[in-house]
Amino acid sequence: MMNYPSVKFPRTQGNEFVKTLRKRVNSYFKDNEVSKKATVEMVIKSISVLAIYFIPYVLMLTGVVSSLGGIFALFAVMGFGMSFIGMSVMHDANHDAYSSKTWANKLFGWMITLVGGYVGNWKLQHNVLHHTFTNVEGHDDDIDAGFILRFSPHDKRLGIHGFQHIYAWFLYGFMTLQWITSHDYGQLNRYTERGLIKKEDYWRQFAVITAYKIFYYGYTLVLPIILLDIAWWQTLLAFLTMHFIAGVVLSTIFQLAHVMPHSSFPQADEKGDLENNWAIHQLLTTTNFAPKSKIVSWFIGGLNYQIEHHLFPNICHVHYKKISAIVKETANEYNIPYYEQPTVLNAVLKHAEMLRKLGKYDSPDFGMA
Repeated sequence: MMNYPSVKFPRTQGNEFVKTLRKRVNSYFKDNEVSKKATVEMVIKSISVLAIYFIPYVLMLTGVVSSLGGIFALFAVMGFGMSFIGMSVMHDANHDAYSSKTWANKLFGWMITLVGGYVGNWKLQHNVLHHTFTNVEGHDDDIDAGFILRFSPHDKRLGIHGFQHIYAWFLYGFMTLQWITSHDYGQLNRYTERGLIKKEDYWRQFAVITAYKIFYYGYTLVLPIILLDIAWWQTLLAFLTMHFIAGVVLSTIFQLAHVMPHSSFPQADEKGDLENNWAIHQLLTTTNFAPKSKIVSWFIGGLNYQIEHHLFPNICHVHYKKISAIVKETANEYNIPYYEQPTVLNAVLKHAEMLRKLGKYDSPDFGMA
């Protein structure tokens, strides 16, 4: 049994908007005879981002690049490659958006193991909790950063939070380092206590997580320490640099979507009911950015179109730009906000503003952009 209060969305409110939006999006794919899954473009992208990660790895281990500076540079490139794999390949696959074939989604979704994560926990945290209860405190793990960062106005404000708009960017760099060490075990414990993971499955999943960690550390750290012609501690430092870069990229991209001055942080009433239906809830808690940048969209797996991703997570991200016009037009027709920032820089500045407000005020006016 879950030991935390459940919340639910109203079943009737906003239904006309949802029906209209789904009909229009489905018509786009049907009328244009386009699959909702991966295209040739997506396959080429998948090969490219995997190459960004693995080619530097091979160049190091084969001795093609052996200088200290060169090795650090290649680990840095791998850091970007790690984040691109997560956003552009693994993410779609674990939403069953990559392919209509179950085996293909499982294969590409398993790539989270190649970058240090565990797919079982990730699906619970991201697909179930984050995508269902976006920005709902106690349910969305993405806004639970412990005591050192305050992402929700409903969290207790501490004195240190007054400086979080300055130090948060540094802490973002430790996201994947936490991911490859304690995070999966902590999630396993929490999700078992909540009833999201069966108690009888606990030790099996514990063993699987441990096996994956051993595999990950083995090929990304132990093997380079053995084969590279530099000191072990230099290899370790390069490895940490790789993860710091990946952490900054991944954390920043995801926080730009939901922790913004206009973001809603809904709370359920005493009966556990949320105010808006699920689709409207997603629009009120999510922000797009850099919609005109093909380069940004390519590298981050279309996650600059977070609204479309949250509304249609089973559609491959290469289609988000096309359907974004449909979503925006429909939202405007029904007088529902559609939040977006014109560039990455604008989004970063707005996120920094939100961090500052969260650190300065107990209950700032989050309805003002």
